[in-house]
Formats: sequence, C-alpha cells, structure tokens
Amino acid sequence: MEINVIKIGGNVIDHPEKSMAFLKAFSGFPGNKILIHGGGVLASRIGQSMGIVPKMVDGRRITDKETLDLVTMVYAGLINKNLVAQLQAFGQAAIGLTGADGNLILSQKRPVREIDYGFVGDVISVNTDLLVGLLTQKVSPAICAITHDGNGQLLNTNADTIASSVATSLAQKAHQVNLYFCFDRSGVLMDEKKEDSLVPLINEDIYEELKKEKVIHSGMIPKLDNAFTALKAGVSNVWLGLPENLILAAKGINAGTTIRSQRYDLY
Repeated sequence: MEINVIKIGGNVIDHPEKSMAFLKAFSGFPGNKILIHGGGVLASRIGQSMGIVPKMVDGRRITDKETLDLVTMVYAGLINKNLVAQLQAFGQAAIGLTGADGNLILSQKRPVREIDYGFVGDVISVNTDLLVGLLTQKVSPAICAITHDGNGQLLNTNADTIASSVATSLAQKAHQVNLYFCFDRSGVLMDEKKEDSLVPLINEDIYEELKKEKVIHSGMIPKLDNAFTALKAGVSNVWLGLPENLILAAKGINAGTTIRSQRYDLY
C-alpha cells in the first residue's frame, strides 16, 4: 500500500478560494490519502476578537486553558467539519477526526523546561490500524491538530508534527509513504518576499546553513525539523509547496521544495 499524508497550512485554510482549490486538488489526488490540518491563523483571529492574544515562541503556540478551549472549538469543530463537508461536495469520502477519536493519536503534555508551553502535546503513538482500515474503505481521514493524553485531557499539538508522526508510523505498515506540506508559499524561499527565490532542494547541511543566515526562521523551523525526522524514520518523500502544485509534485515534476536527508542525496 502507498499512502500520501498531506498537510494543509492555516494561511491556505483562511482564504476560501485557496482552500477550495486545495480541496479540489486533494480530491483529485490519486491513491490513498490523509489530510492533516491546523488552523492557527483563524484561531488567532477569532481569539483576538474574544480578547485572547496569541503567544508564540519559534512558531509554536503557548496554550493555556483558555487557548486550549479556543483551538479545540476552531480546529476540531469549525475548520474540520467545514473541510469534510467541502470534500464530500467534491466527491471525496472523508471523515473528520481528532487524536482522541478512536484513540487515534496519543500524546503527553510537554514537560516544562526553558519554556512552559502549557497544554501542548508531544506525540507518543498513532493508531495506524484505524487509519489503514479507513483507507481500505476508500475513506480519507481529515485529522485536526488536537490530540489526547489517555486520561481525558485534550492537548494542542503542532499540525506539522502530527503530519510527520502519522507518516512515520504508517511507514512501518506501507511500502511507501509520501509526506506533502502545502502552504501559501511556492516552497522554501531565499527571500520570503520573492516567490521566484525558491530553494528547490534542501538537505540537512543546507538547512543548518540557512538557519544560521536567518533565511529559515519562525514557523518554517518546526516544519523542516519534522520533515527531516520523517525521512530518518522511513518516509519515502517529503515536499513543500503551493496547493495548486500538489499533483505536479506527485508526478515528480519540480514544483516546490524537495527535502533530502543526506549530503550525497544532492548528487
């Protein structure tokens, strides 16, 4: 079985025309596929209207109890169910899930070290039997960025981390797992203001250099950290780019940034 894990960024979800274009591409994407989403942009906007000011550190959200309630409502409710309804309209059978549903994603509350992230979960395990069962029935899971600790506590979990964890767990069961990060950029850019400054290929050495130069920063860091973690754990391919280039990427056409784990992969 070949499985495609496709993560959609909050900046795409927040724009109806971009979101619909992605969902159409996702529905037309060949083979078995799983959708992963967060929705931090919308959560921040709704939160600010309620007087909840978002707190971020290196692209990761600090989640107090009030923020946890907010993101649960936005991710698991408003966004997840709208995405599922829209997928049905495109003829794609889908089911919306949190990590608590079917014990899909078990996490532990992140320990307090230099920073107290609050109710943030670090993934422990993924129920791959549930996912494979749904895919076998031609149903695509749409998983939001809310997990649980097994003791009744929901936890906010980085959606890129969930995508990486789902992909790496499935890599133990499928002969090939591909991981795609779709967001509002054409890929990793040398100059974030210039879409034509695309970096088509990144390995670990290039990544470290670009971080030192501050070319890669903020939310891109956890995204790429998760990409390299996935590759090391058996995921076949990792790609970042625009939703409209998703099917081109699946065909092997250079239309975004491809991630490779080792220096020799460049040659």
